[in-house]
Amino acid sequence: MNVVVMRAGSWGATLAGVLAKNGHRVTLVAPNEALRSELTEHRENRSALPGVRLPENIDIVATPEPAISEAEMVLFPGPCDRMREMSRTANDIRMATVGSWENCVVVTAAKGIETETLSRMSEVLGEGLSGTADRIVCLSGPSFARFVGLEHPTTVVAASQDEEATRRAQGAFTLGHFRVYASRDPLGVELGGALKNVIALAAGMCDGLGLGDNTRAALMTRGLAEISRLGIAMGAEARTFAGLSGMGDLVLTCSGRESRNHHVGEQIGMGRSLDDVLGEMVTVAEGVRTTRATVQLAEKWNVEMPIVEHVHAVLFEGRTPRDAVQSLMLRDPKPEH
Repeated sequence: MNVVVMRAGSWGATLAGVLAKNGHRVTLVAPNEALRSELTEHRENRSALPGVRLPENIDIVATPEPAISEAEMVLFPGPCDRMREMSRTANDIRMATVGSWENCVVVTAAKGIETETLSRMSEVLGEGLSGTADRIVCLSGPSFARFVGLEHPTTVVAASQDEEATRRAQGAFTLGHFRVYASRDPLGVELGGALKNVIALAAGMCDGLGLGDNTRAALMTRGLAEISRLGIAMGAEARTFAGLSGMGDLVLTCSGRESRNHHVGEQIGMGRSLDDVLGEMVTVAEGVRTTRATVQLAEKWNVEMPIVEHVHAVLFEGRTPRDAVQSLMLRDPKPEH
């Protein structure tokens, strides 16, 4: 297929590499001139993805025009705060030249929730891309970009309301080291991928405080309970949260040293401010924005999410991580289920 990847961040470049290795004709959009020059000259993002080389057959461009007109698949890898802008750009080009998105698979691989609207990324794309709302594919799961680029065996899940779109995406991405399962629950898949970042912030804070494996295990278990509770209230399938985009991604992001959200939480647990930590990062920790959105979703759906509420209090209300841990431990005793 002709594939356009709409952003050359670490995840976009990595997935572009997967697609190119699978025989597809890939155009990777890199608006930033410095990054575009580095990728073109060295075939590597040496700051974000050291050691991961882009295949030579990937075309690296400044804008998606005219490639989007011939695309049979368009991948939106994030970041989440640029998703609406990217969708409008892509839609303007596609509608002016082709007139529709028919026969083009649209995939989101971003894990977050838009703070202003509480929209998931598939909903943002559905609003921006004419006539695509019911067939957008969500790609999610435990998948650090660098390890995918280094061809470590990785499994993810593709989900859409449209089975044909899911099947095409599954076939496009499946490779020897990159296995893609299918799901009919895009709502649950997106919520699992987005909300686990909030729990990863909490896990990082606990590690920054010097707390051990007991604490992390408890936090991950109860965090998954909160994610599932909200997801089920919103209409997702309970079993989705026991799968790759739920438990799988939660385990990786809460315990893996490559986790950006865990890193942010850990630094805060060690006493640093959120602004200082974010100011030195070259990649995006989506969980910070998602925390704001999740608190609003919990209120909207009348779902109790104490861990999420305490992460929000630490990030934005001046509470210390140690006080948050103590407050959670002293909550009134309750049944587990």
